Amino acid sequence: MADRSSYSPLLKSKAFLYLTEFFAGMAAMAVELGASRLLAPYFSSSQVIWTIIIATIMIAMSIGNVLGGRWADKDPDPGRLYRRLTIAGIWIAVIPFAGRYLIPGISILVAALTITGFLAWASFLTCLVLFAFPLVLLGTVTPSLTKYAVDNLNDNGRTVGTFIALNTIGSIIGTFLPTFVTIPAAGTAATFVIFSLVPIALGVIYFISVRKRPVLCCLAVAIAVACGVASGSYTYVFWDDTVVHEDESIYNYLQVKQTPTETSLSTNVAFGVQSVKPVAGRLTGMYYDYAMAAPYMAGLTPDSDAKVLVLGLGSGTYATQVLEYFPNATVDGVEIDQKIVDLADEYFDMDPRVNAIVGDGRASLSSLGTYDVIMVDAYSDITPPFQMATVEFFSQVKAHLNPNGVMVVNMNMRDPGPGGLNNYLSDTIVLPDATNQELFASDNPRMREQLRAGLALGQQPALERFLQRSVAPHLTAYAPGDLVLTDDKAPVEILGIRSLDAIIQSELDYYHRIFREQGISGVMSSL
Repeated sequence: MADRSSYSPLLKSKAFLYLTEFFAGMAAMAVELGASRLLAPYFSSSQVIWTIIIATIMIAMSIGNVLGGRWADKDPDPGRLYRRLTIAGIWIAVIPFAGRYLIPGISILVAALTITGFLAWASFLTCLVLFAFPLVLLGTVTPSLTKYAVDNLNDNGRTVGTFIALNTIGSIIGTFLPTFVTIPAAGTAATFVIFSLVPIALGVIYFISVRKRPVLCCLAVAIAVACGVASGSYTYVFWDDTVVHEDESIYNYLQVKQTPTETSLSTNVAFGVQSVKPVAGRLTGMYYDYAMAAPYMAGLTPDSDAKVLVLGLGSGTYATQVLEYFPNATVDGVEIDQKIVDLADEYFDMDPRVNAIVGDGRASLSSLGTYDVIMVDAYSDITPPFQMATVEFFSQVKAHLNPNGVMVVNMNMRDPGPGGLNNYLSDTIVLPDATNQELFASDNPRMREQLRAGLALGQQPALERFLQRSVAPHLTAYAPGDLVLTDDKAPVEILGIRSLDAIIQSELDYYHRIFREQGISGVMSSL
């Protein structure tokens, strides 16, 4: 049983012990939420990555529970616990700054050593290196506090129950604050610093009360302050001077780049583009240009009063492009992230005629009318949201198409083999005409004939020449199979990561071969 008469006056009542439990739970959960956002630009924020983060943190906390109990039994000195909390706080403050070097370094190491499963291994090892140590230390809190707080066997159940309840309440607050307050308002780096102050403050308060460890307390405060100041200019891609804007919302990490040729937007990935605005000309050189075949397939002409819907508006690239080539069109765009809509006006000159609707693409469909063209461009990271990749969703889309209307789906990644995500999406849609990577679908069997007829009009020479050269000759009918996704079963994250791993592996095989034949010097010269 605890003899608190020998403890600091601060611990002679249980109040400070209870506060320690509460704030430790808050800090642990805030680290978990911050981990997801810190890793997203490198590994995505898919369910697979979330699973790895949660599993790693649970392993670390479990180890901490075991060690905390053993250490408390061996030496029930509260100072040891508060020293661990102070060290955990220092580590948490440094995580985002060390992470931007360690994450690419670990990724390169894993790429050199692994044969398959790059994303899973790289993200798992990153979690272990960055997050396991402070969470092991935070995991020691509950068993240690139990040792200090239990007075007798008559109240041990109540004491332990109170600790668990306070830890849970703290964890709930530590879930909501980063998601809805600190990450959108201050960013991920600042969030780590803010919540690092929680264990640091607990340690400093305790050591002030016992007049011990002034050096550790001063060092912890100095590091936290330095990291807080540095967080104001924090950037993920510190090596890229073309980045003109970085921000974070409830949903996304946002990055805007400007080069002499274009402005581009990336969300949740440091490598990849979700929207683009060329400096000169109206064609982007990306999939948006290919999707411009859809209005022609629907039998529209540049003079038509077309109705177009974009699910996944982004910064308005496709919506603006449609209005440039079909000026009489009415374009609605649904985008879940208000901050992206704001960026569309600030950096991408989105056509003011675009009706931007902030909301979930699928949920918003029920309140909308029918359209001649519906563009589904809702990829998040490496996969679409699962609810926008199922039979039920595409049935809703079909119900909102006018007769002979066309849906075009950006399927994002090129699958290296059969059975990949694109095959599942194509089989799920189960409509007759499609390309393999950007899929056009309609009930109209003459959609290709209408495309050729529209391109022969000569009203938009540059666009029509591009589509005649790059789209029309390459359209291939897709023979549907049975790889169907439903609301009940849509493992899009597993399929997406499998496809991405195969793509990465095909690239790594080239460098592995060079390494075997020429060594590291050959690899460096080939980069």
